[in-house]
Amino acid sequence: MERNKGTERELAKQRRRAIFDWIVYRLVAVGLIVACVISFISTQATLLEKRQEKAELESAIEQAKDENLELEKFVEADDIEGYMEKAAIEDLNYAYPNERRFYDTSRN
Repeated sequence: MERNKGTERELAKQRRRAIFDWIVYRLVAVGLIVACVISFISTQATLLEKRQEKAELESAIEQAKDENLELEKFVEADDIEGYMEKAAIEDLNYAYPNERRFYDTSRN
């Protein structure tokens, strides 16, 4: 009879160990799945940001190309004074001595 108790204890111990191992493996698997899902969502968010950045950069490139074409027209026409005048008025906010400028401040 004592042998039966010993083997029963061993079998019970093995069953507990098997159940513990099964639970641990399941928890590890669930943890890995959760980590993969979080990583996937994070990657998708980063991808969306990068696509928006790309669109902004492409629009900046188009704007720079347009400006480059305008500058090439000035260079080809040898109209440096016209370019300087335009740059002074638009970029540096210069004006002629008796010129009046009106600014719309209601849009602020």
